[in-house]
Amino acid sequence: MTCCEKNNIRNCTGEAFGTFILVLFGCSSVAVSVLFKAHVGLFQIAAVWGLGVTLAIYATRHLSCAHLNPAVSIAMAISGRMPTKKLPLYIIGQLLGAFLAGFFVYLLFSGAIAHFEAVNNIIRGQPNSVVTAMMFGEYFPPPSSLTYTISAPNAFFAEALGTFLLVIMIFLLTEGCNVGRPGDSFAPILIGATITAIICIIAPLTQAGLNPARDFGPRLFAFLAGWKSVAIPGPKG
Repeated sequence: MTCCEKNNIRNCTGEAFGTFILVLFGCSSVAVSVLFKAHVGLFQIAAVWGLGVTLAIYATRHLSCAHLNPAVSIAMAISGRMPTKKLPLYIIGQLLGAFLAGFFVYLLFSGAIAHFEAVNNIIRGQPNSVVTAMMFGEYFPPPSSLTYTISAPNAFFAEALGTFLLVIMIFLLTEGCNVGRPGDSFAPILIGATITAIICIIAPLTQAGLNPARDFGPRLFAFLAGWKSVAIPGPKG
């Protein structure tokens, strides 16, 4: 195996494991909120997501650049901060890590999910099962808050704005020319804090996906685990 091949494997492994960590923490926080009402208020869930991102970056940036998000990887490739040829490898790793995280979330809470469905007369795969599907994928408006119907353009704008804010803050916090940025050892904490702040603003509208791998990986698992069209392509109207 050549040095380049070893480096590619290390990069893919880093992205897969890092994305696995952040999605496992984040989706589990949504799961315990849905199933057990374990969190009071949006901030607690957002904080767990932010902590998951911070830990994932610290755990894996020695293996890859710890993008953990296709939107970040694409931005890095466009800006020339990452070779374009590495982009497919990074995205594959991110999707794989997110899918596996969805699988582990289901393993952890499968019994509780089944009980919740039985108590609330939810038939998995039927429209009302979106309440449990939201533990894996993102929906607008969030199924637990149906008092306001957000339009598709509004949802698109919210996600685009949130993703832009995340990507630009990552660039600013990791750009050597930015003399006001903190040291490299502290940047992951501020990136996690950025995630927390954005989720607090965007999640009431769209659950704040911000990360295509985070949404699609667990959503694909939910599709295979019985949520079917409620997971992909999602409920209509």
